[in-house]
Amino acid sequence: MEKQSQDRTHVAQSYQVRPLDETESKENMPAVSDAARHMGEFDPTKTLNTSANTKIDVRHTNFFYGPKQALYDVSLPLRDRQVTALIGPSGCGKSTFLRTLNRMNDLIPGTRTEGEAVFDNFNIYDKKTDVVLLRQRIGMVFQRPNPFPKSIFENVAFGLKVQGKSQKFIHERVEASLRGAALWDEVKDRLNTSALGLSGGQQQRLCIARALAVEPEVLLMDEPCSALDPIATLKIEELITDLVKDFTIVIVTHNMQQASRVSHFTGFFLSGKLIEVAPTVDIFEHPHQKETEDYISGRFG
Repeated sequence: MEKQSQDRTHVAQSYQVRPLDETESKENMPAVSDAARHMGEFDPTKTLNTSANTKIDVRHTNFFYGPKQALYDVSLPLRDRQVTALIGPSGCGKSTFLRTLNRMNDLIPGTRTEGEAVFDNFNIYDKKTDVVLLRQRIGMVFQRPNPFPKSIFENVAFGLKVQGKSQKFIHERVEASLRGAALWDEVKDRLNTSALGLSGGQQQRLCIARALAVEPEVLLMDEPCSALDPIATLKIEELITDLVKDFTIVIVTHNMQQASRVSHFTGFFLSGKLIEVAPTVDIFEHPHQKETEDYISGRFG
């Protein structure tokens, strides 16, 4: 038990600034260090609110891909204007769970969801739910940046045009959304150029701006930094810490250091089950379940 406690302490202490990978060039080191030091100003433990209202109350959710069950009796309160990170090994169900929250799994034939996810007094999983409206209120950012093959402006304006908004409103919202995604200063002079010409990190922030444009209440992020370099990753993390002032955020990540840096609450998934959920600092320093302790200590296998 003494060694386990030492392992936990070592892991918890290491979840401050992610070290550079061996493949990262030395000339990038000062920039990463500067960004990392800046991220130190955003300590989620200082804004943790354990009494925050529940924005989405997930109750006894089961999910099936055809006859195969992928989620088992998942219950999880997602707190308003807090970041909830979902961690666990590949194939554990965390991304599947995330996609139930805005019904993206509906696009896969033969899937079925049971249980409740109560959002503003209605059940997200109800067959009567207006899925188009739901996805406006619960936006999603995917693992890899997926800008449309259109201009930067048209990418952000797309949802607003579908809603039939006026040109004046669209122009105002495009600028506001790009500012909200910390991208305006980098693209304001080339709004009519192709979004595909942006860097990977800029494309991901553009996708965040596109989600922000329709003024959602919740942002779902499915490993938003997995395809990005370390500097772009830190920019996205800093953006998350800023956006949570106005949005409820749920992020799936394989990077436990990232979960520690940006999230207030963390849920650990294993084999389709939610093993444990608690304030992030408690998950990493004082996990209650042995499976959680084994995973965060690197002894999972």
